[in-house]
Amino acid sequence: FMSHRQRLAPLASGKPVYGNGIRVSRFFTKEGIHPYDELEWETRTASIKNEKGEVIFEQRDIETPTSWSQQATNIVAQKYFRGQVGKPDRETSMKQLIGRVAITIANWGRMGGYFQTVEDAQTFEDELIHILINQMAAFNSPVWFNVGVHPYPQCSACFINSVDDDMRSIMHLASTETMLFKGGSGTGTNLSKLRSSQEFLSKSNGKSSGPVSFMKGFDAFAGIIKSGGKTRRAAKMVILDVDHPDIVPFIECKVKEEKKAWALVEAGYDSSMDGEAYSSIFFQNANNSVRVTDEFMKAVKDDGEWTTYEVTTGNPSLKYQARDLFRKMARAAWECGDPGVQYDTTINNWHTCKNTDRIYASNPCSEYMFLDNSACNLASLNLMKFRKVVDGVVEFDTEAFKKAAEVIITAMDIIVGNSSYPTPAIEKNSYDYRPLGIGFANLGALLMSRGLPYDSQEGRNMAAAIMALLSGHTYYQSAKIAEKIGPFVGFKKNEEPMMQVMQMHRKAAYDVSSEGVPAELLFEARKSWDNVIDHGSQHGIRNSQISVLAPTGTIAFLMDCDTTGIEPDIALVKYKWLVGGGMLKIVNNTVPEALTRLGYSEKEREDIMSHIDEQETIEGAPHLKEEHLSVFDCAFKPANGKRTIHYMGHVRMMGAVQPFVSGAISKTVNMSNEATMEDIEEVYTEGWKLGLKAIAIYRDGSKRQQALTTSKESDSARAHDEESTASVRAPRRRRLPDERKALTHRFQIGSHKGYITVGLYDDGIPGEIFIVMSKEGSVISGLIDAFATSVSMALQYGVPLPVLVNKFAHSRFEPSGFTNNPNIRMAKSIVDYIFRWMALKFLTPEEQRDIGINVDLPSLSESGKIELQEELTEEEAVAQANLFQPEKTETKNATSEATTATSMLTVTFDNTSDAPICDTCGSIMVRNASCYKCLNCGATSGCS
Repeated sequence: FMSHRQRLAPLASGKPVYGNGIRVSRFFTKEGIHPYDELEWETRTASIKNEKGEVIFEQRDIETPTSWSQQATNIVAQKYFRGQVGKPDRETSMKQLIGRVAITIANWGRMGGYFQTVEDAQTFEDELIHILINQMAAFNSPVWFNVGVHPYPQCSACFINSVDDDMRSIMHLASTETMLFKGGSGTGTNLSKLRSSQEFLSKSNGKSSGPVSFMKGFDAFAGIIKSGGKTRRAAKMVILDVDHPDIVPFIECKVKEEKKAWALVEAGYDSSMDGEAYSSIFFQNANNSVRVTDEFMKAVKDDGEWTTYEVTTGNPSLKYQARDLFRKMARAAWECGDPGVQYDTTINNWHTCKNTDRIYASNPCSEYMFLDNSACNLASLNLMKFRKVVDGVVEFDTEAFKKAAEVIITAMDIIVGNSSYPTPAIEKNSYDYRPLGIGFANLGALLMSRGLPYDSQEGRNMAAAIMALLSGHTYYQSAKIAEKIGPFVGFKKNEEPMMQVMQMHRKAAYDVSSEGVPAELLFEARKSWDNVIDHGSQHGIRNSQISVLAPTGTIAFLMDCDTTGIEPDIALVKYKWLVGGGMLKIVNNTVPEALTRLGYSEKEREDIMSHIDEQETIEGAPHLKEEHLSVFDCAFKPANGKRTIHYMGHVRMMGAVQPFVSGAISKTVNMSNEATMEDIEEVYTEGWKLGLKAIAIYRDGSKRQQALTTSKESDSARAHDEESTASVRAPRRRRLPDERKALTHRFQIGSHKGYITVGLYDDGIPGEIFIVMSKEGSVISGLIDAFATSVSMALQYGVPLPVLVNKFAHSRFEPSGFTNNPNIRMAKSIVDYIFRWMALKFLTPEEQRDIGINVDLPSLSESGKIELQEELTEEEAVAQANLFQPEKTETKNATSEATTATSMLTVTFDNTSDAPICDTCGSIMVRNASCYKCLNCGATSGCS
């Protein structure tokens, strides 16, 4: 450790400066005892496999705290360790990683005069190391990538860029974006300054191509950087104001391209994310959002007219009914998830630097909103790490939370002045305004552990109080740093709006209800804002913005969080699976704690947990009181249950927390496939009423189930054409021989059992399918039998199996649930299971990948004949899964066979039917706020 510190010391140039900095007291550490010495350590092997079972990363003999999960070890070693594996400069210990970051930041603070004495600097360093190594908080990924590696590292994850209405500026934006994508960061831009397609060019009679046309070029560059294989998927936000004349083409641009993709899919083109269908269309690499004002929302409410205005002249342009525009937004979001909505009036009402300029845009995930040409580095605190036992009851540790927040926000401010930035404008604004983005993770787990429903007033009060304390206390720390080192350069110019917003935050803190909130937490939250007003009025504030709520992608794995950002838990029962077979069922760890909190006895808890383990839902559990059911509601409906958090519960939670967030909240409101456009309009309207700054929705399965539509006239013309040429294109049936080979497969979905028999042509191609379900004569059995007959006829008349698989795989309806097939762990329906199994048996790996199935199973041989493999029985699958129980592995030598097997396990949950494939390992990603994350290797498609 000491040699590592000495190696890092030269990175900070000059001499330490003391005498006019802040004082730092010890809270987590003891003088003379290093934080590492208070932990138990062991050596492990970090290993990550892709969806085929192939090792894509492995490093042995990694020194890791025993308290860290194997998954955290795997992902941190792969993502954040510097140097090439096997080379002398490769990091091999979490001590090296944490030390590289913490010591570098502390040295920057020493050189920058942040600390009053040498002892204060050492205390800060020790406290920061303790917080990081104990998974209490984490910086955003660029910090882990670059700090201690480069003298002036790129540390920000979120950027906002500007563009002006001239070609030079447009091309400069394209250049800036590509460099940010290359570095793994995300960026957003409002294109409303570009003249519309309704306006003329200045030196000719021709009309402008408009911002949507330029979006195609930006999108192409983003796609090239993404497909280069050097970085993760590009993260990008495009925004247009609702009064721009091209607002309708902007709203509908993704929908129209989506329909083109599905036309290509129907024609037989590859439908994977990087396949021929989607790579042929535009606008797939960005999130789109419409900026709406209070004036527009009132016009929607009153069914009023809405006028757009020319960019170049300010004259009125196209006119619409406001409700028609609003419905177009809802329809587009219903069909493909975009555009989201950003509430411009609310955003700028809470803007601390109004005297400099307005806020026009956000980062890709919509949590960072500030001046154009600015950047933000992020960090999140793990709420489950801030708890203590008081009189036998686990309570929120307010003092520990405050202390950790002080240390982390100080470190974040130190980072600002020692980072590099992609453009001079961003560099200047970063130094002059110093915006930061501190937030939290694991809210869902914390609320459940306290016996509070996520969708309850008590749960919302608790979340609001925590966020109020986090923002208030870190703003107070910012004011204390300003007292010693000085406020941000733009403070004097913006002192009035800055302090006005602080007063707004303070008022909101005093409006939080005490119901469900510990008295100490609420008292400290309100007191923190009193401190901000008092200290900030005297000394100014160091940072123009202080907080955001980010999706916490990869860093959530680093902190071993059960839930990310502001999200609730996904499910009570989760599955850890071993690539290539084997599955572990794990009941949510916070359930027993919640039951204890709610007063259930040990025997009652055991009975309830057994019920959850057997039924995969808490519904119907013995002893459980009806009024406690909502405590255990999760984001997704369990396979054998009905309860889930209503989508408006997510919106209300955002509304409760937003008044205490300097920026905004990155969260997508997940809606069921059955949600209507009216439901989406309700979400957008309620988001406005609750004072949100941004909101986005995602209707489950919307992309996979997007219907292709044509006009009545075209349908009629096509029908007439088909009628006139029917004799030329009459289909021919290929009958199977009287004696043919067949393959029979036994399956079980939840409690429903059945058999699939596939009849084969002589060349091994399937030509018929029979499906026998239990309970012969039941509705399910009859419908499935009729369905199998129609599929058989389709196969014999030449409909390609990939077309049928693309059409029916991922169909969602009951009965659904977990299966006994280790390669299809959860089926959304019987039809979904049938066609995913058919894909595994009869399609090529490339065709399997198109529908999100990508495992090493027998497929067609070169001759076209199927190579059969023995199926696992249910008992065999369970036995195989039981081979790997990480909780029972006691050895500290992670190179042992059991721990190596455990390292291949990763939490999985099938929560979206059309999630993309991870660029890093090939596994299916899951939705994480407005982005995606990979549960196998930790990669994210977002910017944080």
